[in-house]
Amino acid sequence: MPGDGIGPEIVAQAIKVVQAVCEKYNHTLVSREALVGACAINAVGNPYPDETHALCMDSDAVLFGAIGSPEYDNNPAAKVRPEQGLLAMRKRLGLYANIRPVMTFPSLIHQSPLRADLVQGVDLMCIRELTGGLYFGRPQGRSEDGNTAYDTCVYSRAEIERIVRLAYDYALKRRRKLTVVDKANVLATSRLWRQIAQEIAQDYPEVETEYMFVDNAAMRLIQWPGSFDVLVTENMFGDILTDEASVITGSLGMLPSASVGEHTSVFEPIHGSYPQATGKNIANPLATILSAALMFEYAFHLPDEGRAIRDAVTASMDAGVVTEDIARDGNACSTSKVGDWVAEHIL
Repeated sequence: MPGDGIGPEIVAQAIKVVQAVCEKYNHTLVSREALVGACAINAVGNPYPDETHALCMDSDAVLFGAIGSPEYDNNPAAKVRPEQGLLAMRKRLGLYANIRPVMTFPSLIHQSPLRADLVQGVDLMCIRELTGGLYFGRPQGRSEDGNTAYDTCVYSRAEIERIVRLAYDYALKRRRKLTVVDKANVLATSRLWRQIAQEIAQDYPEVETEYMFVDNAAMRLIQWPGSFDVLVTENMFGDILTDEASVITGSLGMLPSASVGEHTSVFEPIHGSYPQATGKNIANPLATILSAALMFEYAFHLPDEGRAIRDAVTASMDAGVVTEDIARDGNACSTSKVGDWVAEHIL
């Protein structure tokens, strides 16, 4: 699903790389495109059409670009928005967990807003609950006079248990440390999160568990990002913290993500549709290409293929074959040239 803005351009590069991997490792790729976001609204009036959902359900994985268009931004007259397609996709596919690896690349250390000694070797994973909390809680709305607005944050035991257990499973595969982020000193939902996490922690004695208020976690991500291994938190806190963590690497254009749950998993870059760059062939495709690496690893269970993509991306940065957002000395390459180079390196 290429989506809106730069989505079609960056997904096209990732598909080049996927095809190269399939050629090298003798796999057969079957892919089809579907509408989502503003392009879907413009075509059929629905940001996540039933036809798109049916294709997602019938697929082994979804590679997704971006959603969003200026024509719908800050437009109070818009009855439906592209972002509603993203929420509908998450809900209907049961995508209750967003997994965002955050790691630094040696050739990008100079791009980070933090000191090199703070970001060197950072390798953490943020796990965000995706289908509960304020974004989905009811009731939600405004008073009749329009001067009061309200949202409701709701979480059930089942929603919390499944995401916390998933986070422990990932911690077991990494450095065996889990940070549970909440606001239990103020919010009732956070107190339930902490209670359930403390119960589940008893089942994972080999994992070091720490509990941290979200404001403290936000500070420590800047002060000492290397102290984290796996973080797990609720929807809105996760939305904010993962964006904060993303700048540690030096570029939003470098970070992939996976959304997993009950049905087909979705793999996507964390950045938006960047409409100002649409059609200019300047957008960074590496986050989308790295999302394809996650797809091979987590959806297809083919770790060697995923590693081949990661190695090719690292090689492209070492060779200076990168787009303008991370290029040094003005020697920038186009979106399509970066995709071609990475694909050719794999072959």
